[in-house]
Amino acid sequence: MMTLVKQEIFLLIALGFAILSYLFEHALLEQGQFVSMIVACALIGVIVMASTRVAHHAEVLAHKVGDPYGTMILTLSAVAVEVMILAIMMGSSNSPTLVRDTIYSAVMLDINGILGLAALLGGLRHGEQPYNDDSSRTYSAMILTAMGISMIVPEFIPEAKWHYYSAFTIFAMIALYALFLKMQVGTHSYFFSYSYRGQAATTHTASSTKPSTTSGQALSKPAAETDAEHESAGVSIAIILIGVLIIGFLAEFMSAFLNVGLEGTGAPPALMAVVVASISAAPEILTALRAALKNRMQSVVNIAMGASLSTVILTVPVMEAIALYTGQPFVMAMTPVQTVMVAITLIVAAINLNDGQTNAIEGMTHFVLFATFVMLTVLGL
Repeated sequence: MMTLVKQEIFLLIALGFAILSYLFEHALLEQGQFVSMIVACALIGVIVMASTRVAHHAEVLAHKVGDPYGTMILTLSAVAVEVMILAIMMGSSNSPTLVRDTIYSAVMLDINGILGLAALLGGLRHGEQPYNDDSSRTYSAMILTAMGISMIVPEFIPEAKWHYYSAFTIFAMIALYALFLKMQVGTHSYFFSYSYRGQAATTHTASSTKPSTTSGQALSKPAAETDAEHESAGVSIAIILIGVLIIGFLAEFMSAFLNVGLEGTGAPPALMAVVVASISAAPEILTALRAALKNRMQSVVNIAMGASLSTVILTVPVMEAIALYTGQPFVMAMTPVQTVMVAITLIVAAINLNDGQTNAIEGMTHFVLFATFVMLTVLGL
C-alpha cells in the first residue's frame, strides 16, 4: 500500500491542489490578476504532473496488450483529457474559436513537435530508424480527410445551415473512426506494428534496409516493458479513471484563474488553446522521446500521428454535439495561415514518412515547422 502511495505521489499532490482550490478559489481570485496568474501556472504544472501518471498507467496497459492496441490506449487517454479540459473551459470562455485553435495546436504539437523532436534526437543517436510505412500513409490520409471535412469545408457553409453540416460532420467522423478502429485492431492491425529483430534494429546498418512489416512484438523487450508486466491492469484502469476526474476538477479552477490572469494583458488569442493542447501532449512527448532514443520509431509514429488523428476525429463530434445541444455554433473553419501550416505539415509528413525510415534531417524539417507555429502564435496569427 505504501509503495502505491509513493508511486502515485503526483496524483495525491494534484488531489490536494484540487481541494485547496475548491476551498480558497474566491479568496485567491480577489487577490488580483498577478496572484491569479501564479495560481493558474501552478495548476497547469500540477495537471501536467497528474497527466504523466495517467499516461504511465496507459503505458502499462499498452505494454500488456501490445501494438496496435497499446498506442491506441495511449492516444485515447490523452484525447480524453483534452476533451474534458476543452469542455470545461468552453463554459468559462467566450472565445468561439477555442475548439478550432486547440485542435490545430494539437496537430502542430503532435506531428511537428513530438514527431519532429523524436526523429531528430533518435536520428542523431541511431542514424536511420525503421518503422512500418503502411501506418504513416494510413494516418496521413485519415488526418487530411478529417481536417478537410471538419476544419476547411466549414468556411464555405452558409451560417443559416451550419447545424445541418454540423450534424453531418458528427456522423462522418464517427463513420471514419469506426472503420479506422476496425482496421487498426482487425485484419489490418499489422499496418501499425513492427517486428524489431533483437539488437540488429539498433544499428545503422540494420536500419538502412527496408524493414519487415509483419506484425508481432519485439524479440527483445526494453526493461520498462518488463517492469510494466508486473503492474496490475485493474489498478492501472482505476488510477486512470481517478486521474482523469482529478484533472477535470483542476481544469475548471485553472480556467477561472487563467481568465482573470490574462485579462487585459494582450496575450495572443490562441494562447488558451495552446495551453490545452500542451497539457494533453506533455505525457506523449516523454513517451515518444523515450521510444525514439530506444530506436523504436514505430511507437513514435503511432503516438504522434495517432494522437493527431484521434484529436481531430474524436474531439470534433463531441464539440459539435455540444454546439447543436446549446444552439451556439463554434468557429471551426481554420484561418488562411492555419490552413497553409496544416497543408505544409501534411505534405512534408507524406514525403518524409513514405519509405519506412526516419532520420535527423526529416526530424529537423518538422521541428522547424513547429518553431514556425510557435512564432506565429506569439505574433497572434
